[in-house]
Amino acid sequence: MSESQNTEWKESWRDEYLKWICGFANAQGGKIYIGTDDNGNVIGVQDSKKLLEDIPNKVRDILGIIVDVNLLTQDGKDYIEICVNPSSYPVNYKGEYHYRSGSTKQLLRGAALTEFLLSKTGYKWDAVPMDGVTVDDLDKESFDIFRREALRSGRMTEEDLNMSNEQLLDNLGLLEHGKLKRAAILLFHRNPEKWITGAYIKIGYFGEGSDLRYQDEIHGSLFIQADRVIELIYLKYMKAMISYDNVTRIETYPLPKAAVREAVYNAIIHSNYAALVPIQIRIHEDAIYISNDCVFPVGWTVETLMERHRSQPYNPNIANGFFRAGYVETWGRGIEKICESCKKHGVSMPEYTLHLEDIMVKFTPLMGAKVPKGQNDTLDGTLNGTLEEKILFAIKKNSHVTQSKIALMLDCSERKVKRLMKMMQEDGVIERVGGRRSGQWVIK
Repeated sequence: MSESQNTEWKESWRDEYLKWICGFANAQGGKIYIGTDDNGNVIGVQDSKKLLEDIPNKVRDILGIIVDVNLLTQDGKDYIEICVNPSSYPVNYKGEYHYRSGSTKQLLRGAALTEFLLSKTGYKWDAVPMDGVTVDDLDKESFDIFRREALRSGRMTEEDLNMSNEQLLDNLGLLEHGKLKRAAILLFHRNPEKWITGAYIKIGYFGEGSDLRYQDEIHGSLFIQADRVIELIYLKYMKAMISYDNVTRIETYPLPKAAVREAVYNAIIHSNYAALVPIQIRIHEDAIYISNDCVFPVGWTVETLMERHRSQPYNPNIANGFFRAGYVETWGRGIEKICESCKKHGVSMPEYTLHLEDIMVKFTPLMGAKVPKGQNDTLDGTLNGTLEEKILFAIKKNSHVTQSKIALMLDCSERKVKRLMKMMQEDGVIERVGGRRSGQWVIK
């Protein structure tokens, strides 16, 4: 019998095996057998009666826990069984925290240690209350985005949303004893980087190797980032193939927007913001990479991701906010939906790579529908030729969009956008209905 998550075989006792006991106590518990070979065959142990006294005392004095130590006999050979129960509080070995994962013992460090300690206290990282910030410090636009998307998705009713911001935060579980949780600041503060450095998204277009051609950074609350990032990628960084069905113009992008959106939203939700490293989106002519720091659930692998699995968000409060806004589901179907979108679009399945503290997904675009070769080609060849269509696309997505926001999405001057939209109004293509603040654009 081979070693497993809950079983360890040892030929003789060494005091360093206290680390293994520590690992079992911090995980699901388990048993260590002293006097057996690697296959579990009994070979016997010397001084078994002395070990019956020494091991419990050392475990108690060094680890601070109690274990059952039993003397067993097989074929006239004595061996020791150490039974370790899972501990409800963190157990350390001389200041080190060990954890049993699969058939190995891991020394927890960095973000993994932080997550472990928080989980043992019943806290998640994004649920920790913050001092020095109040509801009044949060961003109006972020609340507007949330209310708009939650209403549009049907996850919340208009009556539910017709409450104060403080009541809404309490309803979302983002307040604790009157204090904002970290998740509230990330989701709704205009500048969460004041508290959490690296809470933004970097997008870069690369030529050969490490040749960075141009880049963007998207700052603001997570709802602002989610609201802008996909439009920016598809308006500035991708070029569509153009075809016609009779007189209808059809644009086919190199990657399905639903898949890229799901992957980016997954990165936002599951990112380990404690690492202080931004989400990074690298765009090449033949591939797109989306990566974020993460703390993977214990025992999970890339294969686990690609199979059906339950939802286990690293930031459950952030995930709940995105769910209530209608951006994601809560059934762990995100990657399944990405694969379905890729298959329907005719592109290869996404490729996931798991490193020690981050995860990266690679998308391979359609052949013949490539991302732009350079910024000038993108802006001059793609945007200028169809800028009116891009404006119509932005209006179709959000009829309340401002001209300054359209200019930001198209990466061109606000003056140029105003001039084109004025011409489009004069030509009867679009119409402005309502006042300057509460009005909206209508495509005629």
